[in-house]
Amino acid sequence: MAVNEILDLLMFATLCAAILIGFPVAFTLAGVSLLFALIGSAFGVFNLSILGAFPQRIFGTMTNQVLIAVPLFIAMGVLLERSKVAEQLLESMTLLFGRLRGGLGISVCIVGALMAASTGIVGATVVTMGLMALPTMLRHRYDPALAAGTISAAGTLGQIIPPSIVLILLGDVLASSYQQAQLDQGIFSPETIAVGDLFAGALIPGLCLVGLYLVYQILTAWLRPAAMPALSPDDIPAASVGRIWRYLFSALVPPIALIFAVLGSILGGIATPTEAASVGAVGALLLAGLQSDGARRGLLRLGVTSLVGLVALTVLFDLRVTRSEFSVGEGIAIGAAVLLTVLAAAAIAEAIRATIRSDVLQPVMRNTAELTAMVFAILIGAALFAVVFRGLGGDETIRALLEGLPGGVTGAMIVVMATIFVLGFFLDFIEITLVVVPLVAPALMIMGVDPIWLGIMIALNLQTSFLTPPFGFALFYLRGVAPASVRTSDIYRGVMPFIAIQIVALIGVAAFPALATWLPSVLF
Repeated sequence: MAVNEILDLLMFATLCAAILIGFPVAFTLAGVSLLFALIGSAFGVFNLSILGAFPQRIFGTMTNQVLIAVPLFIAMGVLLERSKVAEQLLESMTLLFGRLRGGLGISVCIVGALMAASTGIVGATVVTMGLMALPTMLRHRYDPALAAGTISAAGTLGQIIPPSIVLILLGDVLASSYQQAQLDQGIFSPETIAVGDLFAGALIPGLCLVGLYLVYQILTAWLRPAAMPALSPDDIPAASVGRIWRYLFSALVPPIALIFAVLGSILGGIATPTEAASVGAVGALLLAGLQSDGARRGLLRLGVTSLVGLVALTVLFDLRVTRSEFSVGEGIAIGAAVLLTVLAAAAIAEAIRATIRSDVLQPVMRNTAELTAMVFAILIGAALFAVVFRGLGGDETIRALLEGLPGGVTGAMIVVMATIFVLGFFLDFIEITLVVVPLVAPALMIMGVDPIWLGIMIALNLQTSFLTPPFGFALFYLRGVAPASVRTSDIYRGVMPFIAIQIVALIGVAAFPALATWLPSVLF
């Protein structure tokens, strides 16, 4: 084995070891990269002038339109988490399904799916659901293991159901890897994939996964009624039952409308993910304002209506004002859009005022800044790692290893999926997405793997590793908020059936790639 090949593998092993020891990921990426650049230069297998490409990588990251969606979606998720949307959803679902055996478990799965489509942040969803739903389920004599497993699994749906931070980062990484793979094959006018493709590809597998969770809840309630009892009539006040549909409407419509506005505009080709993320962030701000004390709710509702009207006008009319000619109808539509924009701006100002007074906006902005800074610091470190790793010939080493595996493409995919699954025990999805995926994705794509299918397989795999004992991140999140009566062994035992469901879903997408590729091919 050549010196540069040994350095490639040693570089990756050193990175994993340093992260496991507890060093900050961003600084570990940069430090290990510079160390092995110097070692490679000393052995004459790395040209330090290659590092001149690093500033261009950083500039490319700064000017990447797709990555602007990351802080916007983070802000949207944190706003919804703090605006009691999840609490209202859970209460309304409990009123709807509570009289059924297993109704609380079904409610948690549905709310988890809606929160996943609203926030896209696994940690926030698991913690929020753990604080709200777990005490309620235990109080109504649910089996502790089953309750903990349901909440952990429902909370991880944010990995696969769009809009997901995982899918945004994966989309950017896979787009670069796909272009690199085509250039390596001598294709100098490469095709591209977009985040919207991954969003569309994840929709059917994500909904199928939610369906499997619900089927499991229903079967368990039927086979083990003592583990999932129905709520007694005393637990559901008669007055609440009488107003259930009105309460359901007020609790469900705002988040579902926001989900449709964000995902619908992306999948319908009306907006880019970044533009849709801005709509989502503004919509979440208005919803948070509606939940704040002392807010002028009439103005905020008018603002929400104005946003819906603006989206409708965008779909129905060409609102560009830079044209020299437009019809009377388009002129009226542009005038209406201007009026709606003014109303929406006034409502946004009121939402900002209300959320500041209720002490919601400041922590949201702080959390958003912290999470965004972490993501982009890792992005910069990963860019330096990629420059040095490729300078040492690491991409050729990885390709040779994968192509030399028995079983061809199938064998390579199994090894890559197994590796990502194991790494998911120890590394966060951001590190895996930004460090590991760029190393293996180009080689797999050169071997003929569809990039969208590969992205959905990786996302499902990461979601499974989030649940797997003993190091699954979702388990740690829930352990941190679960009462002392729920043992760690209960959490581990409770997630086992959901891990089996995840594996079934992963095998299903592997066996039927059209589950991931059909919808993008139809929409785009």
